[in-house]
Amino acid sequence: MAARTIAIYGKGGIGKSFTTTNLSATFALMNKRVLQLGCDPKHDSTTSLFGGIPLPTVTDLFAEKNALNQQVAISDIVFRRDIADFPQPIYGIELGGPQVGRGCGGRGIISGFDVLEKLGIFNWDIDIILMDFLGDVVCGGFATPLARSLSEEVILVTNNDRQSIFTANNICQANNYFRTIGGESRLLGLIINRDDGSGIAEKYAEAAGITVLMKVPYNAEARDKDDSFDFAIRLPEIRDKFQTLARDIIDNKITPCEAGGLDFMRFIRLFGDVSDDAPQPATADELFGRKKSDSTDEPVIGSSLLDNDHLKMKRCIEKLDAEEREVYLMVEQERSISDIAELTHREESAVRELLSSARTQLKRLFFEN
Repeated sequence: MAARTIAIYGKGGIGKSFTTTNLSATFALMNKRVLQLGCDPKHDSTTSLFGGIPLPTVTDLFAEKNALNQQVAISDIVFRRDIADFPQPIYGIELGGPQVGRGCGGRGIISGFDVLEKLGIFNWDIDIILMDFLGDVVCGGFATPLARSLSEEVILVTNNDRQSIFTANNICQANNYFRTIGGESRLLGLIINRDDGSGIAEKYAEAAGITVLMKVPYNAEARDKDDSFDFAIRLPEIRDKFQTLARDIIDNKITPCEAGGLDFMRFIRLFGDVSDDAPQPATADELFGRKKSDSTDEPVIGSSLLDNDHLKMKRCIEKLDAEEREVYLMVEQERSISDIAELTHREESAVRELLSSARTQLKRLFFEN
């Protein structure tokens, strides 16, 4: 039987890895074979899971092996931890990513999944794969499990602050978008971590039509467990919550949400009154410090030319053959060739041919008209 795949998304720093790690441990205690997949360039998802030991990343190992003209093996990137009082070992992988400022993290995620798929990850003897995903990045690479339906289910993690809820809403909107073009990932609901009792996240969930799966109150002992690379579920009050959620997932008791997310103005009005006034534009005079008597025409850097070129390119794209236009626009959305091939049910070679033809046609149309 294929592994159950669940993507857990949340804003950085809100306890997303804490949630994923303790859910992994809970499943393992229930005698399930669990793989936790860290999908964040910081590659720190599995640190607590492995008692503080950092795992080598797929990104780094692939680069090293590629330089030596060698293939990456499962044993290079998949690690296990045997815990004395657990009936099953826990497995972990860190995709990793480039060093800060030296590359695109989303591209690293896409490349990492390509490596794992070639190694047959979805055919391994694993019951549950939990994917720990950074959610506050809009790059398409971080939406890989949604775009390619690699995760059957999605769980959002948030606190009661506006920014983490905003991130959850973005992921909800992204998942809804991919569902409209054939995606199959289902939104299970939302977990409120470090719940302060303010009810803000619950207010959002009700407005958006998202189920609140679990509320985990702030607990200093739980934080200390995590900081010392242990499991917070060793505390009864934390364990009971995670066990209930894990059982509900395994027993399919959770009805997926049909939520599409809230548009920006509806979202922002959850937090207070918002003026409908347009923003007041700044002027060149005030920014350059000129007196009114010294003012000249406001400098504009070829705005009309840029606007004209933009509109001209849009008209050229509209003139493309339907298949060429579809592929070109998906590339413009930073989709990889492999993603496009899967979503459009074409061979990668066919996608490349369509893209090459589209670019040739656009160059001709743009400069000849």
